[in-house]
Amino acid sequence: MMRSSLAFILFALLLVAGGIAHLGIGARFIAPQTVLQAFFHFDPRNFDHNVIVKLRLLRLFAALTTGAALGVAGVLLQSVIRNPLGEPHILGLNAGAALAVVLTSALGLSLPFGRPLIAAAGAGALFLLVLMFSSAGRSGLTPMKVTLCGVALSAFASSITAAVLILDEQTLLAMRTWLAGDLAGLNGEIVRTASWVAGAGFALALWLSPSLNMLALGDRMAQGLGVSLLKTRLFALLAIALLCGAAVSIAGPIGFIGLVVPQLIRRLVSVDIRVMVPLSALCGALVLLIADLAARTLFTPYELATGVMTALVGAPVFILMASRMFK
Repeated sequence: MMRSSLAFILFALLLVAGGIAHLGIGARFIAPQTVLQAFFHFDPRNFDHNVIVKLRLLRLFAALTTGAALGVAGVLLQSVIRNPLGEPHILGLNAGAALAVVLTSALGLSLPFGRPLIAAAGAGALFLLVLMFSSAGRSGLTPMKVTLCGVALSAFASSITAAVLILDEQTLLAMRTWLAGDLAGLNGEIVRTASWVAGAGFALALWLSPSLNMLALGDRMAQGLGVSLLKTRLFALLAIALLCGAAVSIAGPIGFIGLVVPQLIRRLVSVDIRVMVPLSALCGALVLLIADLAARTLFTPYELATGVMTALVGAPVFILMASRMFK
């Protein structure tokens, strides 16, 4: 309990410090004290205050929401399928969400306030296919089959997305940066709607936490303790879809946050899902905040896509974990 409390305090303090740095660093550097003044003593005639509140604050909020959503989605995925390699990008949820958004946009059906729900539907649909194909055969659902089916269906969905973009140049121009997994060029309406969708997914995750703890003991033990396996897994799938849909609708298919963050919390703090869910939200937000800062500053005056930075760190971690798990 003490370790969990200390972890909450530490992550909260790091998030505050990271948020101040994120708001201050950019094409125009703004001192930390000026950033704080913009919140507590806003002056509409002050240029720096306007830059912070009207331009940079939306990107900060988007980074926090996206990182938190992906961190919690990773915890739920790994708990439901009992696979430490469970991650939205690897198991195809991000690819399914991106495909749904691109298809509806190409058909002219996409609305700013509807994008998070469209992305959530695409993520949930593709993950259901992953589970269906993984359950086929005599051995049933295994970590190896889930991972392989996820990678294969993710590649399949990505190839369809690429085909649509090649055939529709207008959609390609509109979504080229977004598909790289970036926080540039944000739409305020989408970010606001996605925050509500992510909030619903987070609330559902907190509600499911006690049941997921018992599910970790095994199906028979969980049933003996009164847990409905079907209900728990269906609601968990809904929460995962909402979280992934919200994250992808804001920043595109950013990977590996949901893989790295739960592993850090599990190894350093606790394996209790009730603790992991809120801590993974804080840690996920912090990790994506750092990745976005790195993407904006490492190659100044050029700016990398945020998803590039998460992949540079996450891909080696995935390879290391996979080599240990399947050796």
